[in-house]
This record gives sequence, C-alpha cells and structure tokens, in this order.
Amino acid sequence: MMNDITLERLLIKMREYLNSDLSMVEKAYDLANQCHAGQYRDSGEPYITHPLNVAYILASMHLDIDTICAALLHDVVEDTPCTLDEIENEFNKTIRTLVDGVTKISNISFSSPKEKNIANTKKIISSVMIDVRIVIIKIADRLHNMRTIEVKTQEKRLKKAYETMDIFVPLAYSLGQYELKNELEDLAFKYLKPDDYKRTLELYQMIDVESRDSLNTMFWNIKESLSKENINNEIKTRIKHIYGIYTKLSSGLKLSEIHDLLNLKVLLDSIDECYLTLGRVHQIYHPVNDKFKDFICNPKTNHYQSLHTTVFAPDNRLVQVQIRTKDMENIACYGLPALWDIDKENTRESMQEKFKNRYQFYNDLKEINGYYSNNEEFVNEVKKELFADKIYVYTPDGEVVELPKGATVVDFAYKLGNYYGDKMSGVLINDQPAGINTKLKNNDRVRIILNDSLVPNVNENVDTMTTKARKRKKDIKTALNAINKTK
Repeated sequence: MMNDITLERLLIKMREYLNSDLSMVEKAYDLANQCHAGQYRDSGEPYITHPLNVAYILASMHLDIDTICAALLHDVVEDTPCTLDEIENEFNKTIRTLVDGVTKISNISFSSPKEKNIANTKKIISSVMIDVRIVIIKIADRLHNMRTIEVKTQEKRLKKAYETMDIFVPLAYSLGQYELKNELEDLAFKYLKPDDYKRTLELYQMIDVESRDSLNTMFWNIKESLSKENINNEIKTRIKHIYGIYTKLSSGLKLSEIHDLLNLKVLLDSIDECYLTLGRVHQIYHPVNDKFKDFICNPKTNHYQSLHTTVFAPDNRLVQVQIRTKDMENIACYGLPALWDIDKENTRESMQEKFKNRYQFYNDLKEINGYYSNNEEFVNEVKKELFADKIYVYTPDGEVVELPKGATVVDFAYKLGNYYGDKMSGVLINDQPAGINTKLKNNDRVRIILNDSLVPNVNENVDTMTTKARKRKKDIKTALNAINKTK
C-alpha cells in the first residue's frame, strides 16, 4: 500500500521518464487538494491521498502529463462543486475529456440502482473508443481502491470485488496489463472467497520457501552461461500469483502438474538474443517439448510477446522460462501505455491509433457498440463475447484470431471480413473438411474455401457467438427481404 505518496514523490517518478515542464501537474494537484479539502476517506486519511496514489500508479506506467493531471482531478466533478467547464478553462480540452470519461453518470434519472450501474459500466467500457486512457485511469483507480478496501463494510467489499473480477480484470487483460490484472485478481479473490484465499496464500508461501534454492540455482546457471556469450541480461524469478494457483487447482490439476507454477524471466536487449538464449537454456535444462510457445513471432491479440519454454529443473521441478526483450517486458506488465512510452509520440493520437490498429478488442467492441443501443444488452454482450473464455485459432498464414469460446466457423469467417463469410463454400479445419456450423477449438488451423459466384444467404441453422457475424446475417436478411418485396 502506498499511503505515503506525496506530490514530491509523484514529480520525482515522472522526471524518471519525462523531460518536460511539470508545472501543470502541480497546478492539477493544487486544484484537487483545494476541492477535496475537508473530505476524508473511510480510513480517516485526507481524500487527496487517493487521487495522488492513482496518479502515482499511472506515473509508474510512464503515462503522459494530461493523463496524470486527469488522475489527480478524476473525482472533483463527481464529489465537489468543480465543473468540467472549469477544468477545461484551467487546463485543456483533453483533460476535460479524460475527467468526464471517468466521472460516473449522476445527472440522469434512473428507474433503479441496477439501471444506473449498468449505464456507468457501459460508459466505462465504451470510453476506450473515445480515448483509451480513460479506461487506463479507471483501472488504476480501481487498483488503489482494492488495495485499501479493507476499511469498507462487508457488503461494499463483496460488491467491489465482484465488479473488479467481472469488469476490471478482463479490461486490464484486454489492454495487456498483466501486472495490474494479476494484482486485481488476487485482491478480489481475497474478499470473494476468504477461506480459499487463506489456504492458497499459505500454499503460495510454502512453495516460495521450498522452491527458492531450485530457482536460485537456475538463476545463476543461466546467468553464467549468458555471461560467457557477453549477452547483457536481467533475470527475475517468481511464483504464479495466488488466484492463478487457485484456478489451476480448481480445474483439477495437481500442484506438480502446473507447468508455470514456478517462473524465471530472462530479459534481453534484442530479439536475436532471445532466440540465442532459448538455445542456451535448452542446453542446460531439458525442455518439455509440448510446452514451448513462440509469442514473439505470433503475439497475443493484446500485443503480449515472449518465448515460453517449460524445462525440467533441479529437484524434479518444472519451471517455465519466459524469454523476452526489456521492451516486451514493459508491454507485458503495463500493456498499451508501454507501447507509447517506447515511441514517445503524440500521446492521444499515438496511443489511440495503436489501440485501433493492433488490438482486436477495439474492433470487436466497436461492432457491439454499433449493434446494441440498449445499455444492458451491450454490457451482457461484452461479457459474453469479450470478457468470457477465449479460444485462439490460426489462419493459413499463421495469423492469430481471438474468438469467444463456442464460436463457429461462421464467426471465424466474418472475423476475417464480410467477403470471407459471404463467399464461404466450405472449410478445412486442421486440413480436414468440416461443416460451417462446427465449433472451433483452441489452436485450430482454419482455411476458408471461397466461391466468388456464391450469393450471400442467411443460414438460419447456423449459430453465431460474435456480434459481427450476427449483424452481417441480419443485414443480408434485410437486403434479401427488400429484393423479394420488389419482385
């Protein structure tokens, strides 16, 4: 917990990565401090400690000045007389947009608390299409609130923990923010299932003690091997996070069967060194052949990149070794903000363009937002299509396509584009003929067979899991009905 964060500490953190005038940050702090004067958190601390901590979390991710200012001001419109117009006049339109994005809807009359909650959930999720930094601020806000939630009532702890697991964990994953996702999961797990959390924590602590010597041995053996090759490296060891252990054990695996329970990360300067290091690791420790994954050549849809190999380590243990560049490590921890930090381009345009062009989540969400105008239908579809379990299938060229579990060949075809869905006459799955209603499985290789002369039609017997496929079927049906009426 970081209750000792001050403006000075925040500015020092920002100067580590920004060579800019930070007077606007000081101005934002002064306004927030003035607006929140006399307000206290349930812990008894001055309220300003919360926006300061949120801003510090974002500064640790190397966010830009506008985002840090918005973090400091993120509660002033909701909790004080300060208005959005005042923020725009004092700062700029961008900071106004960011603060507006994170402010709950309160000036509309809702029929029930549930309806209000759903409307605010939609606002949070759909804000990524306005400026993805809004969601990044909200995730940091939720992280600090979860770190300090023990002072809340049991009812509020359960509500916030459930909402965290339901909305904020999948949002963090979708943006590639694994470091934040894992901590949010552990914090929510602690309050949702306290007995299971306590047992798993004790197990985690036992594993930490018992595996320390084994991981240290690997650390020094790999370090020595790379030093002989003059390969600059940084090595980190860790254990799978608490909720991750719990989910694996709950799925029926034994502790000894969790191949990524113990982890060793090797961070390097270049991609070439990653593959060279992989060879060195395999020379020292025999790999488990079916556990090797190359996410450098085939990045995940949230832009995660790394080499994964599980090896037989000392003391008859399995250890997953992750090999990646230092830039890849930053992206794995903090996701989209790290992409901007590497390039140091114009923040709003650069980050938003990267999100639109590199993340399947953006386009999938855009489809859902355009199809469902009802708030509840929108939120339910996002949870079903984007936040639920995923499968990852491959095109013949090796491109990774992310789909919700239960998706069919039709979903896959329309994910590639309307042409593929409209002109599909057949399909090969793992080089074997299959029906277009076939549900796909993880790691399937799918080849769509096309027929340019095929007239698009509506197959009522095909189930679809994705909004894009559902919308296209509806559009075709509408067009065919219009044609039939003119005959």
